[in-house]
This record gives sequence, structure tokens and C-alpha cells, in this order.
Amino acid sequence: MLLEPLQPDEMQEFEAYANAAAAAVEEELDHLLPQVDDSEESRLFEAMRYSVFAGGKRIRPLLIIATNEILGGNKKRALRVAAAMECLHTYSLIHDDLPCMDDDDLRRGKPTCHVQFDEATAVLAGDALLTLAFEILSDKDTHADPMARVRLVSLFAQSAGAQGMIGGQMMDILAEQRDKEVDYDQGALARLQRKKTGALFSACCEAGLILNGGTNEEYHRFTSYAKNIGLAFQMVDDILDVIGNEEDMGKATQKDDDAGKVTFAQLLGVDGARRQAEFLCGQAADYLRPFGDKAHMMRLLAKFVVARSN
Repeated sequence: MLLEPLQPDEMQEFEAYANAAAAAVEEELDHLLPQVDDSEESRLFEAMRYSVFAGGKRIRPLLIIATNEILGGNKKRALRVAAAMECLHTYSLIHDDLPCMDDDDLRRGKPTCHVQFDEATAVLAGDALLTLAFEILSDKDTHADPMARVRLVSLFAQSAGAQGMIGGQMMDILAEQRDKEVDYDQGALARLQRKKTGALFSACCEAGLILNGGTNEEYHRFTSYAKNIGLAFQMVDDILDVIGNEEDMGKATQKDDDAGKVTFAQLLGVDGARRQAEFLCGQAADYLRPFGDKAHMMRLLAKFVVARSN
């Protein structure tokens, strides 16, 4: 199933919703992050805040908030989990940008954390954000039921760990170092990206289900949606690395090709990768058909993933 293109009025509607969700999450983050003060640790606090409030689409928190809304959940709980996810995601970006990893100088149009501060501070800021995510999840304010909190902690740990995002990052490093004569096919790349990017997308919807005691069918539908969206999101990232510009992207472009990485844009071509992303997003929206109008924003998100330009 292919989605109809995102129309201007739909883009305006989605952006208003996304901006409101991002503002609510950022207000929660401002409350949860340590304040910059006169202590010796203050440089660390400043680096954490610099990275978290550097901008971004906040797609992962939005997924948590939208899933929670569809299921009629408590908004305050969802905001705390969304803030925890943004802490975890920001930690991964800080570490990805380090010289020993992707060696990027720009992120969202601003100097990366290790450039703005220094490498050691950046490593510590990432570590602190990761651990803060689990501190937030384990707090009783996130959910009154301790078993729900344990499930959230376990979900985040598995999704971000060696079998999830970090495992995907290891696969990405090895793929870059591979023998250039060895074929690296679409299936292998999809497996890599489902771990590196998709695991956290899936965890966002699953977190909303944990908060609300979702049924088995709801788990299937929401996590299938998220897995498709996550993979399509990466495909569009690959496309934009080829056709985008540094000003719009807020970071260097064409780095994947320069590094010899295999991407969906390289394997399928830009047009082929876009068609595949459109198919995945159309299928994702179809998973949420039983939820009717309540899933309207998540259907618009599926359209936005394909239509975005940065």
C-alpha cells in the first residue's frame, strides 16, 4: 500500500502537533536535567544541556506521546518516558559524533559536543544522559506499578544494548571495514538498520503500550508500525546524505559514500530507496487502520518520514 503524498495542510497540521509535543518534552527535560551552577560538575551539566537542547525533530518522543494518546493514557507518565528516550537518543548522538566513531564536527547546525567542549567531557555527557534515562524510568513518578517500571527499564536496555542500537553500530563499523569485493545485500543492510535505528523506534511504541497495558494485537500493530517507520526513516536519511546539502541537514553530507559505507541509496538508487520507503510507510499506516481517526497523527507521521527534507 502506498500513502498519498503529504499535502501542505497536512504538513501544517503535523508540524503544529510535533512542535507542541517537542515543547512539552523539552519542558520536562528542563525539569529533569541538572541545572548549571557553580559546582565542579557544572561543565558536565552544561554539556548535557547543550546537546539535549540543540534542536532536532524529536520523532522518538513523539512516537511515545502519540501511542499513549491513542490508548488513552496518562500524559505526565508519557512525557517522562519520552524525556528518558530523548536522553538516551542524545547520548547515542554524542558518542556517534566522536572522532573514534563518525568524527563529525556539526550536529543540527551546531558544533558537536566534543568540538564545543572536549572529547572527555563529551564522553561523560553521553554517559550521564544514558544513566539519567534509567533514573527517570525507575522513579515512581513514571508509573505507580513497579513491574511497569521494571519492564520499561528492561525495554530501554535491550533496545539500546548489544542486541539493539549498539549492536547495530558495531555492524555498521564492520560493514565500513569490509572487503570491498564482498557483496553486502539489502537484507544484511536492513538487519543492520533495524538494530541501529529501528530498535529505538520500536521501543517508543512499546513503551506506550507498557504504560497502558496493551493487548497482544496492539503490540503487534504498533511495533510493526514502528519497525517500518524506523527502516523508512533510515532510507530517507541515506537519500538525503546523497541529495541534501549541509545547510538544510545541519551536518556534513555525502559522508557515507566518502567512508565507503553501503547505504540503501547506493544499493537501490535514490529513486528505488524512496519507493521502498514509501511502501514501508504505507504498510505502517495500514497496521493502525483499526484505530481509525485516533491514529490520524501517526499516519501523518508516516507521510512526513517520506516527505522530510532534513
